[in-house]
Amino acid sequence: MTRLLDPRRLRIIAEEIGLRPTKTRGQNFVTDANTVRKIVSLAEVEADDVVAEVGPGLGSLTLGLLDAVAHVHAVEIEPVLAARLPRTVAEQDGDPARLTVTEADALQLTAFPDPQPVRVVANLPYNVAVPVLLHLFALMAPADGAVGLRGGLVMVQSEVADRMVAAPGSRTYGIPTVKLAWYASAARVGNVAPQVFWPVPRVDSGLVRLTGHPAPTSQVSRVKVFRVIDAAFSQRRKMLRGALAGICGGSEQATAVLEAAGVDPQARGERLELAEFIAVAENLERITPARLEPNRLEPNHSNESGESPAQH
Repeated sequence: MTRLLDPRRLRIIAEEIGLRPTKTRGQNFVTDANTVRKIVSLAEVEADDVVAEVGPGLGSLTLGLLDAVAHVHAVEIEPVLAARLPRTVAEQDGDPARLTVTEADALQLTAFPDPQPVRVVANLPYNVAVPVLLHLFALMAPADGAVGLRGGLVMVQSEVADRMVAAPGSRTYGIPTVKLAWYASAARVGNVAPQVFWPVPRVDSGLVRLTGHPAPTSQVSRVKVFRVIDAAFSQRRKMLRGALAGICGGSEQATAVLEAAGVDPQARGERLELAEFIAVAENLERITPARLEPNRLEPNHSNESGESPAQH
């Protein structure tokens, strides 16, 4: 059985490689073996699963996953951490042959080597948590709309967890909630205290379980639907007829599109579910198709997090 890292061993490895955790990278490493076991258990992984882990750091969660699944793809942006991880696995009686380490920015990842991951389980860097999730789900989504990633579990800042699972009409409902719903349902399944990390952060953490599902039925592409979502939340206090005026060609056109979609033009974006955003995008495409043409679309993950700058 793989031996999990304890606080002393974690610090020894960090000292060996000259690592000083930085807020810029959101580096807070789990030091408590019971927390690692809790994450793996709540992730509901199966023995034959291939799991993607973003930001493995010093390897605390990686070791726990290797005891529970067939293979782990670890994506690590820091060269010194990526280089050290296989050695750590071997030293802790794990099997490095079941680990693939990719040194890369997860947001720039274009493919995984085989075997392909079916779940994501990660202690995500909090300042990029939602953009990374959206990128991974999009990367693994089949062209036919079938389930790509079957789900997984992520540890994120507590308030980000709230946003991921928020209901329409709530204060925390926004871009992260709606876009994640394209790929998966989300449920908060636990909390993690700051004291289990090194260094100790100033915020609590939440565990969010994701359950993948097929892409929703839509006559327009995901990119076009997401553009409508971005516009609707760009000015939260505005009614939709005003918030969507820019992409519809004016408030009158926006009103026509919304009414055709069965949506109240005086409603605000925070009231709409994903299906309603899809209906708006479909009717915008039907009434003024040029407004959603690809050359007008500039994919941008920076506004998808709904998060404040890194605190963790």
